[in-house]
Order: sequence, then structure tokens, then C-alpha cells
Amino acid sequence: MDSHHFDQDKKKTWKQTFLLSFQIVGIVYGQLSTAPLYVFGTMRGIDLAADEEVVYELFSFIFWTLTIISLVKYSSIVLKADDEGEGGIVALYSLLCRNAKVGLLPCDRSANEVMLYEEKSSSKIKADSRARRAIEKHKICHYLLLFLALFGSCMTIGDAVLTPALSVYSASTGVQRSLTDILKNIFASSQHTQDSVSNALKTYVPVPSACVILVGLFMLQHCGTRKIGIMFGPIITAWLLFVAAVGTYNIFKWDVKIIYKISPIYIYKFITKIDIPRWRLLGSVILCVAGSEAMFADLGHFSKKSIKITFICLIYPLLLLCYAGQAAYISKNLTAPDFNHLSQSMPDRCKHLYIVLSLLSSAVGSQATITACFSIINQCLALNCFPRVKVIHTSKTINGQIYIPDVNWLLMIFSLTVTIGFRDIVKIGNATALAIICGMLVTTSLMSLIIALYWEKDLMVSACFLVCFGFLEAAYLSACLLQFHKGSWYLVVLLAVSMTVMLSWHYGTMKKYKFDLQNKVSTEWLIDISPGLGISRVPGIGFIYTDIVAGIPAFFSHFITNLPAFHQVLILVSFKSIPVPYVSESERYLIGRIGPKDYKIYRCIVRSGYCDHIRDTGDFEEKIIRSIGEFISIEQNDIESMVCPDERMIFVGHRRVDGNGLVPLDDLDSSSMGQSQVNNESQISPVDESLESSSGCKKRKKVRFMLPHNSPKMQVSVRKELLDLIDARESGSAYFLGQSHLVVRDGSNFLKRFLIMVYRFSEKNCREPPVALKIPHAALVEVGVICTI
Repeated sequence: MDSHHFDQDKKKTWKQTFLLSFQIVGIVYGQLSTAPLYVFGTMRGIDLAADEEVVYELFSFIFWTLTIISLVKYSSIVLKADDEGEGGIVALYSLLCRNAKVGLLPCDRSANEVMLYEEKSSSKIKADSRARRAIEKHKICHYLLLFLALFGSCMTIGDAVLTPALSVYSASTGVQRSLTDILKNIFASSQHTQDSVSNALKTYVPVPSACVILVGLFMLQHCGTRKIGIMFGPIITAWLLFVAAVGTYNIFKWDVKIIYKISPIYIYKFITKIDIPRWRLLGSVILCVAGSEAMFADLGHFSKKSIKITFICLIYPLLLLCYAGQAAYISKNLTAPDFNHLSQSMPDRCKHLYIVLSLLSSAVGSQATITACFSIINQCLALNCFPRVKVIHTSKTINGQIYIPDVNWLLMIFSLTVTIGFRDIVKIGNATALAIICGMLVTTSLMSLIIALYWEKDLMVSACFLVCFGFLEAAYLSACLLQFHKGSWYLVVLLAVSMTVMLSWHYGTMKKYKFDLQNKVSTEWLIDISPGLGISRVPGIGFIYTDIVAGIPAFFSHFITNLPAFHQVLILVSFKSIPVPYVSESERYLIGRIGPKDYKIYRCIVRSGYCDHIRDTGDFEEKIIRSIGEFISIEQNDIESMVCPDERMIFVGHRRVDGNGLVPLDDLDSSSMGQSQVNNESQISPVDESLESSSGCKKRKKVRFMLPHNSPKMQVSVRKELLDLIDARESGSAYFLGQSHLVVRDGSNFLKRFLIMVYRFSEKNCREPPVALKIPHAALVEVGVICTI
């Protein structure tokens, strides 16, 4: 019986792997698969036309670059450095934060959280080493690693802007050339008509058609990764088989011996005759591995096995056939017009099919970078390095499949700007190549540290990885920089804008957090001051949302000093993101008590990974109340919590309390968004929910609680405290939020003023915190605080 179940599970696993592999072709490998549209096309024809040997040498470069970077580096090594299933530059950074104390983010500063996390992960703490001590000791290393992570993230964003423009525009120009050739045969008798038609096609086909395709591509993103993968998978598969078949045809027709040109001897010949025009050609060669970074960045959407199998068995061999065929055609047609464009190497009888497939696949080819951009920004959000945006989960089974509408429309606008502004495949290709190689260099740098600090390999192994791959990528970087004035400058503009936004957001968030830490008051202050101020307790539950995990936030002390009253049950709620992708429900909620039991003041720390979206669920408040009820029930059996003088934080959600917690009851009289609906949708739009609650048309179901059936067996004090919690819940809830406003001191330097100005602009125009969006306006109390820095 067990063997039968094992076979079924194995069959199901392979079936799922096959299905994911099919989706991967359309999502992850679209960019790699459509690279032949522009690799040779972005090279200057005059640089290629000198000698067919140059074509052979470039083909050798393409083969070895695709093999070394895509196959060896990413498929065989980098994919192994996942962070519990998540990939990308931020995932590498989080691994380093966990295995070497290099975190600079506010969420890393919590002593309580670090203690609890290290207790959980003590088995994973690595042995001390000279490299780890050096990195942990020098603060400059911490800043450098954060800068590298943000720089790499900005390169991913830049790639997501440029790649759609490049692939779609290159396909559109190919279509224009194919249509020109077809119509020349129709109007063969009139040269004037041919010229008129050719000029009209050149004016009205490439840019307008590229813009239409780009708009359609970005409008499809809301469908989600799975649906897009199912739609796009067949298109990319058909495209790959088509270009591989045409490549095989060109090999046999033009130059069968092209296969022998993969020899490294041709690379040596290229280097011995190097000059600036020839070196510049390498900036286009690197485009053949465009999309390799997406193999790692999109890891959260798929599995390592499916990504690796698809690349080795399908993508890699078919791409080599395509490049070999194109090189064979170019080497024998150096005098033909536009000989270096893929469309020209198509046989006449295949050009109609090429027009259709190239347009479709070019749109699909951009999907890999867009998906990777969503993943990277989602991870930056949790690390407080990007302004708040709405994140929608598009899959119930795979947590990493997401869609970010705000970012999607910005990418569309920038891609259209590039297409309309440049109108030149060479310039767009230069900028794209620079984005690709910079992202790869960041990954290489971080991976060398992962090898030494996380995998605990010898420093020589780490150094060999850095030197081997870093040297190759640095050579390509120098070639890309030669084209800085021919389009690459646009990437620098994108980098400056995105890096400024991310650094300013991190800086402002960190300053706010430090202000809260410096101005917090002790819990004893709240307990001692209550009798003196004559503070009264009003019915209900008060939720105080704060970033600090110890003490009372300054905004709440300011509130009760001026209005001496608070609720009969007070819960201080803090959200803390830790450098892991996901936190299980059994380790998510940390509950503690502040002061004597009679005060009924609790602290709840909600721990989440950088891919979790716990605050986006509609039943969040109910989960906190259930966690408090569980804490009250198990506290009597926790000896440490009874004798420890300080606040004792206890994990709830993973212990058996023998039914002594609160039992939720559905409020059957309230209308109507049921819990099942909340669970079925991976994320409910905060804006829609806020509008619904404010308009009164729909109300989210309010969950009521009761004592369990064995409540008479409880201790009297526990039973009474649980009843008080239920009564407070029935009386209603109020929510206290602090609104900190950053103000720069007089005499501050320009950089500080500029960063705070950008932060305030971003804060004013980004989305409200998810918690604030779900709170009824009548129950929300916002307390303003001026933070002078």
C-alpha cells in the first residue's frame, strides 16, 4: 500500500514538473529564446562585413558565453543558492544577512527578533571564519552589500523596461523588412512605387506596431503567471522549433563546417586582432544570455528541477542550432542588404510564418524580465527598500506568483518612451546589454560570498568563482561601456531614478524607526502613570500599531497624556520582516504580556518573510485575538513566563492547548464576504475593500468568539480573562496609528535634505499601509508626530 502511494506521489511530482516545464518556456525562457532577433541585428554591418572570419569568431564567443554563463554559472551553480525556494539578488542578500551579521535594515535591529530567530536557526549557524569576522566587523562592508543588492535590483527593473522595447521593436523591424521584400516582388515593374512603399512601411510599421504589442503585453499581466505561461508556452515552443529548423536548413545550405567554429581558437584569433570596433561587438554578443538572470530571479514562480530540465533539454540545443544557422548565412552573404538581421536569413517560403511567430514571440520574450521585476520589487518591499505598492497573488499553490499593477503600468510607460524616443534597435540593445551584464556582475559578487559564508567552501573556491566568471563579465562590461553615448546612457538615467527612490525610502524608514526607538517610553511608565493621571478604561479593544517591539511608542504616550483614557484591553501590534521567504503559521505570532494581569495589556509581534503578505488578509484581526486567547490559556503552564521579570514572548499557533483557547463563531446576521471567499482569493484589493466598508454596501464578516465546551475545568483567573477578552471584542475595536512627519533640521547638508524630500514625495504618492486600508474610518485614530532629524 505504501509502495502504491509512493508511486502515485512520484508520478504526480513528475507530472507537475512537466507542467511547470511547459509554463517555464513561456515565462522564464522567453527572453533567451527571442534573443536571436537582436544579437547579430544590433551589430554594425560595417564591422561584420570586413571578413567572414569575424563572423566565425563571434559565433565561437556566442557558443562559449551561452555555455559558461547560462549553462554552467546559472543552471548548475547559482540555482543551488535559493533561499527556501526564492531566487534573485535580494534572496542572495537575505542569505548573507542570516549567515553573517551584515543587515542594515530597521527590521534587523530588533534584539528580541534576532534572539528568537537565532534560537530557531541555531542549527544553521555557520562556523566562525576569518572572512565572516572581517565582513561583520567593518561597517563599510554592510553598506557595500546593501548597495550591491539595491543596484542589482535596479538593473532588473531597467532590464524589465528595456527588454520589451528591444524584442518587440526588433520583431517589428523584421516584419517591416519581410513585408518590403514581399511587396517588391509584387511591384517589381515600378521602382518609384517600390521606394514609396518601402518608405511608408518604414514609417508606419515598426514603431506603431511595437507600441500596440507592448500595450497588449502589459495589459495581459493581470492574468497571472500560470495563465500567461499556458498562453505563451506554445508560442515560444513553436518559435524555438521554427528557428532551430531554419538554422539547421541554413547550416546545410550555406556552411556545414560552421559547427567546427565553436573552437576556442577563434576566440584567441579575435583577441589577437582586437581593436575598438571589434571589441564593441562583444556588447551585442552578451545579449545572447539575456534572460539568464531570470532563471534565478523567477525561481519563486517555479521549481529548480523544472527550470534546469527545460534549459538543458530544450532551450540550449535549439538556440545553438539557431545561432549556428544564422552565422552560416551571414558568413556567406556579407554583401546582402541587412544581412545581419534574422529576418534576412529566412527562406522565402518561410517569411509569412516568420512574420506571425516573430511578432507573437517578441511580446512573450519580454515576460521573463517583467516577472523577475515583480519578484524583486516584492522582496524589496518587505525589506523596506521600496515605496508601498499593491501586490496581488495570482496563484493559490505557488506563493511566488504575483502581479504588481502600479509597477506594471510604470514599466509600460517607460518601455513606450524608449521605443518612441530611440527608434533604433542598436541604441536600445546597447542599454539592454549594459543592464544585463551589470546584474550578472552583482550576482557573481554576492555568490562568491555565499560560497564562502553560507556553503562554507574554501576561500580559494570562492575566489576562483569570482575570478573566472567576474573576469568574463568584466570584459563584456568594458565593451558595453564603449557604447555609453549610443543608448547606454538611458540605463544610467533609469538607475539614478530608481536608486534614488529606493535609497531615500530606506533612509527615511530607518530614520523614522530610530526616532521611535529614541523617543519610546518604558512599559513601567504606562503602569505607573495611570493612577496619577486618573486614566479611565473604556469598553472595547484598542489596537496600537507600532514598529518598535519593546516599550510604548511615543505617539501613544502623547495621546494618553492629553486624553487620559484607553480601552479595557490593549494590544500593541508590531510587524517584523525577517530575512527568510516565508514564516510558518506556528512561528508567526509572538505574544507577551505587559504589566500585571489586571491591566490586560498585551504585545503581539507578527513575524513575516519577505514573500509573505500577512497584512493583506481580511481575517488578520481575528487571528490576533485568537492568538491572545491561546496565549492566555497556555501562559499558566509556561513556568518561565511566570517567573521572568521582563516581558516574555511566547510563540502561539503550534502548541496544543486542549481546546482551552477561544472558539470562533460565524456571525450569521452580518453580510456577506465569507471566510471561504477570503481564503479562495489569494489577495483582496485593499482599495476595493476600503471603498466597500466606507460605502456600507458590503461588510466583511465579523467573527465572534465563545469559550470552549470544557471551560468549567479552566482556572478561574484564565476563564475570567478570556471572558473579558470576549466582552471587549463584542464592545468594538479602535485602532491607533502614528503618523510620523519627517522634518530636516536647519543647517543640514543638501544630500540629507534631498533624500528626505524624495521620501516625503514617495510617501505622499504611494499606497497607504495595508492595515490602514482595512480599518473602518470611524474606528481609526491617527496621532501625528513630528520627527526632527
